[in-house]
Amino acid sequence: MFFQFVVKDLAKIIKSFSINILILPEFAYFVTYSTTYKMRAISEVLLKRTTIRKYTSEPVSDDLLNKILEMGCRASTTGNMQVYSIVVTRDQKKKEELAPFHFNQKMITEAPVVLTFCADFNRFSKWCLMRYAEPGYDNFLSFFTAAIDALLVAQTVSIAAESEGLGICYIGTTTYMAHKIIELLELPKGVVPVATITLGWPAEHPEQVDRLPLEAVVHSEKYLDYTRESIDRFYKDKENRSDSLQFMAENKKETLAQIFTDIRYKKEDNEAFSKILLQVLKDQGFM
Repeated sequence: MFFQFVVKDLAKIIKSFSINILILPEFAYFVTYSTTYKMRAISEVLLKRTTIRKYTSEPVSDDLLNKILEMGCRASTTGNMQVYSIVVTRDQKKKEELAPFHFNQKMITEAPVVLTFCADFNRFSKWCLMRYAEPGYDNFLSFFTAAIDALLVAQTVSIAAESEGLGICYIGTTTYMAHKIIELLELPKGVVPVATITLGWPAEHPEQVDRLPLEAVVHSEKYLDYTRESIDRFYKDKENRSDSLQFMAENKKETLAQIFTDIRYKKEDNEAFSKILLQVLKDQGFM
């Protein structure tokens, strides 16, 4: 596990070395080494991370989960409002009830912990009213603000979990079936689920999936639109991967792009789920 050693009180440690000038250089090296180790550890977590879909039966302790959530809730947040909530699901029966709303992906029932991250203006608005302030958060911008907050904390929780040796998987179906998740988790008005993460001890060590080169996604000073040549260059490695070629062969598609447009994320599905989400935002008081 990473970050198990943290210098909590530098002054006390320095004092413990007394004033022995022969020891102080060793202490300086010790602090430098510790800092470098932590930087190297977080680099390893971020650069070598993989999505984990299979978990052991070992539970995640309450203490560890609370530690991870506490670290996650130090994420950046709009105006320090923290307009998000996290629903923790551990109960097996509850996970089984939740699974159909995530298209019965096995991770939901097999992971020891399921975290549903919600855009939440309910709590903040109630606080405003109790303090004689009139909240004006029944609009789309407020939902978008809260969704950003929720996603920031979700990603920070993920990094915190992975730094402790746990594995995570983002479940991309939360907004598709938001209305059903709202019913099951008894989310009040002002609260909309936007992301779900499964969390547990890894039972697999999958290879890293590919990523586009940095130059494909980073623009200097202004947006530089893509040319046919740059698109070909950026997507060449992805298209020529053995798994990409296998997907195309199995699905009888000419290009990898057709896997996305015709099979994985179809126009009719996007439109149908968009209508559901827009209705959810209206029902939950954001439209």
